[in-house]
Amino acid sequence: MKATVIPEVNAGWVIQDVPTPTPGPGEVLIRVRASGLCGNDIAASKGYIPFPAISPAIPGHEPVGEVVETGAGVTSRAVGDRVGVTWIRGTCGRCDYCRLGRPVSGTAALLCAAPVSTGFTVQGGQAEYMVVAADQTVRIPDALSDVLAAPVLCAGYTSWSAIRAAEVKPHERIAVAGIGALGHLAVQYAKACGFETVAITTSPDKHDLARELGADLVVADGRQLREAGGADVIIATNPSHVAAAESLAGLRVGGRLVLAGIDGQNAFGIPSAAAHPFFAMDQKVLGATHNGPEFLREALDIAAAGKVTPLVETFAKEDIAEAVEKVGKGEVRFRAVIEY
Repeated sequence: MKATVIPEVNAGWVIQDVPTPTPGPGEVLIRVRASGLCGNDIAASKGYIPFPAISPAIPGHEPVGEVVETGAGVTSRAVGDRVGVTWIRGTCGRCDYCRLGRPVSGTAALLCAAPVSTGFTVQGGQAEYMVVAADQTVRIPDALSDVLAAPVLCAGYTSWSAIRAAEVKPHERIAVAGIGALGHLAVQYAKACGFETVAITTSPDKHDLARELGADLVVADGRQLREAGGADVIIATNPSHVAAAESLAGLRVGGRLVLAGIDGQNAFGIPSAAAHPFFAMDQKVLGATHNGPEFLREALDIAAAGKVTPLVETFAKEDIAEAVEKVGKGEVRFRAVIEY
């Protein structure tokens, strides 16, 4: 089969012929049709986060396709089912965390010493075929195309999980910091739920688009958010926790800041110029990423209903290097999807 391979750290992504995998007991073979390109895949290829521990290094954790073969004992999936595969697929089952018997999927699985992660510890989805345990797949709604479903498997899943983690009340106001791959979906999910929604972006050229996506108001930073009445919840989709902290100036009393973007520098700081002391405001800083399969199903269903539409730019698999370059430069609005 044809697969995208990262030869080594800081090397260009290339298409290679590699053996087509065969499903074992409990597994399915998926013919991949579309696979989203996440910024974290590029960060891994540059060594900013751990490089894929698989050989060949096939990245990609937003794949969608159809089941073309099932292994022995599979009853939950059948040939022809359209399915997707998410980033975190399971845990090692042996470390101290796993021995506690706590959840083995979503954010909690990251506490495992050696989680099973698509494109990092096992083959990713930037390939024509991939093998996955049947119970590590999710059915894709018929009304959602392969191309539009792919970004929901990570970016949409993360955005929706962040909103759910905040436990937003009907009367509350949500602000989304950063209008990119995650943020443009978070705005739509918040608005689809009927919340008053504010977009925070330092890019003037994104203001009109943010309003088109559903934002009731667009501001540049936390100070402007405070001047506009503040927000009860801030969903920080920025890849910088320091930048996310700057939005705290606009967080209302009792508010929640949810960190949904992964900070490659592993830094979170409360700016000294904050307008109020964080510790005295009964606020919460929460973390959210993939918070459980039920949230992924909800995210997919909302998109399938037409209430949320990922903005994507598609590329043929032969153009993967161009896609990586554009995503790395921030030139894609807002999700690159590779078609196989």
